[in-house]
Amino acid sequence: MRYLPLSPDDRTAMLAAIGAKSIDDLFVDVPQAARRDGLVDLPRVAGELEVERALGAMARKNTVAGDAPFFCGAGAYRHHVPATVDHIIQRSEFLTSYTPYQPEIAQGTLQYLYEFQTQVAALTGMEVANASLYDGSTAMAEGVLMATRATRRNKAVISGGVHPHYVAATETVVHAVGVETEVLAPAIDGEAEVVSRIGPDTACVVVQTPNVFGTATDVTKIAEAAHAAGALLIVVVTEAVSMGLLKSPGEMGADIVAAEGQSIGNALNFGGPYVGLFATREKLIRQMPGRLTGETIDAEGERGFVLTLSTREQHIRRDKATSNICTNSGLCTLAFSIHMSLLGEAGLRRLALLNHEKALAARDALAALPGVEILTPRFFNEFAVKLPGNAEEAVQRLADHGVLGGVPYSRLNPDAGMDDVLLVAATETTLDHDIRFLTKMIEKTCG
Repeated sequence: MRYLPLSPDDRTAMLAAIGAKSIDDLFVDVPQAARRDGLVDLPRVAGELEVERALGAMARKNTVAGDAPFFCGAGAYRHHVPATVDHIIQRSEFLTSYTPYQPEIAQGTLQYLYEFQTQVAALTGMEVANASLYDGSTAMAEGVLMATRATRRNKAVISGGVHPHYVAATETVVHAVGVETEVLAPAIDGEAEVVSRIGPDTACVVVQTPNVFGTATDVTKIAEAAHAAGALLIVVVTEAVSMGLLKSPGEMGADIVAAEGQSIGNALNFGGPYVGLFATREKLIRQMPGRLTGETIDAEGERGFVLTLSTREQHIRRDKATSNICTNSGLCTLAFSIHMSLLGEAGLRRLALLNHEKALAARDALAALPGVEILTPRFFNEFAVKLPGNAEEAVQRLADHGVLGGVPYSRLNPDAGMDDVLLVAATETTLDHDIRFLTKMIEKTCG
């Protein structure tokens, strides 16, 4: 149908109904610095072919991850995604399906969500997992809100090793409902410091392992300290493949796990869509956000699947909703589940080990360069290095020479005073030639 815009009278009536004087009043919460003054520098009108050509020219200015040695991580990782994954998720019954409200016609969707939950619970070492959230950062925010409901306390202590973007997303959500956050200063190996900040008003302690600097930490003692004070432990994981090699959060005493599942089955996708993994203890299941798919028996005694728990704001008991999360990342969860099924437990462990070996090789090569210092004491597939100069400038010089050398920490946290710190990630897609080329270009451009 033809697009019919609102008339001036329509706009006036709508503004009057909500008590706003002008359309500008609708944007008062957007900082002035984030607003554009004037129109975008693009033609007002152009044909489809002209637009396609112009956007294509803009896109070609980017260096695609697969076209160059690639060492970027910091929460989004390049892994090999088998062709089988894309082949299956593009089947029409998966690609076009939506909310599985009618179980009698959505058994396939409900079953793969059930299998996904089972895989996430096993991966995280937890007792129950939901049907996914939007991404890892919103999963962390939901975890903090869940902890405040469960403990009836109002404060979250957040480690300095948690990804700054995860912290910012969480603060945006939880401050709106009055939850207090105490965020520790950035620390490469400071997860244990949070123990000293736990008090009688602490609802939860949030730690990340491997953390944003790549440091892998056994948080068992933090869990014990949190539990002794009546608080919950939330473990954040941004690199899901790491759980194939490291001790699971559940083994370390986590009460809630908020993770990013992009690494398994999902490509970088220019930053999204991704898939948030969320798992917890069974005793906390009724405080869990989002959906939970369960297994049942139908009237004829056959195995079936249903939405078991779904306390969301759009359902019948909306006043009792645990979250305003309106959906799950269905197609991304399917991609995750397919890849996990292809790997199996043994395959995941081999994949994780290969990631670690590639990172060790990159670490050893960089450590041999004069003026370069390895900062991360123990890691999975990512580590922080201190360069002899500004990391952002170094990354630009490396890009000019055809290598995407990593993520400057200052890009994630400009106020940390760590302008010379570079985060370097290596995965199974990293070739030995890539590592040699990286070290050669760092020596050439940063020496």
